[in-house]
Amino acid sequence: MKAAFETLALVGHNDDARVAESLAALAAHGLARGVRVLVDPGAATGLPAAVERCPETMFHTQADLLVAVGGDGTLLHAAHLAVGHALPILGINRGRLGFLADVTPENMLESLDEVLLGHYTRDLRTMLDATLSTAGGRDRTLRVLNDVVLQKWQTGRMLDFETWIDGAYVNTHGGDGLIVATATGSTAYALSCGGPIIQPDLDAVVMVPICPHTLSDRPIVVSRRSRIEVRLVAREGIHAQVTGDGKLLGEMHGEANLAISTAPEQITLVHPPGHDHFHILRSKLHWGRGARRTDAEN
Repeated sequence: MKAAFETLALVGHNDDARVAESLAALAAHGLARGVRVLVDPGAATGLPAAVERCPETMFHTQADLLVAVGGDGTLLHAAHLAVGHALPILGINRGRLGFLADVTPENMLESLDEVLLGHYTRDLRTMLDATLSTAGGRDRTLRVLNDVVLQKWQTGRMLDFETWIDGAYVNTHGGDGLIVATATGSTAYALSCGGPIIQPDLDAVVMVPICPHTLSDRPIVVSRRSRIEVRLVAREGIHAQVTGDGKLLGEMHGEANLAISTAPEQITLVHPPGHDHFHILRSKLHWGRGARRTDAEN
């Protein structure tokens, strides 16, 4: 049977021995199945000789499946390589939590076989575009899968900022900042700040205050089609910065405006048979431990 994917591109951090071991095993396994395997020229050594070297920024021109080996940070990196190129991603978890990279190392070869045979589901994930506009007319835009974060920077003083949704004023907040997260990013930084867990296929975005000064300042869930704007209330000595998926978008001052809206493209994750989002939540968040249900059931 012809493989559902003919060329795999492997992504992972070279300096992690566990990741390097998995990359080598996946490369050898893919080659044995008659599939081309690509890695970046700077990837780990010790890979089979038949593996082809290709700059990761060019993976989309040759590969039809991107395999990310590591934690969710590695999968976020893979997402930025894949966005706009209709390149699906399979995540192998060698990190700590792994809400996105859900295939375990113990099952990765079997899971890869299933995917190559066409036994998989496609999972479309929303991305956001964050645009930071300054008084000088310079706009910077960053596309993100997880979240956009406004946070205080180089100061111990809290930020004051306004939020607007679809042109309607919402609130003036005081605190350390704000997280705007997709359903995918709801289990990342937003979760640690008390935000809700959103089912991945729900068309929603969550706005989560970071250490709000007022206890009534709670997370808000809005439609992913909403346009969210954030404006700082200018005060002397206040500095803020904006990041997206951990990458710096820029500094934000009183005259700047941050606008967040749904990106035109989505990311496609590939899951082998048996994928269960709630099983992952139970496993990673240790739900149900000590209850009547056994570990096998959980």
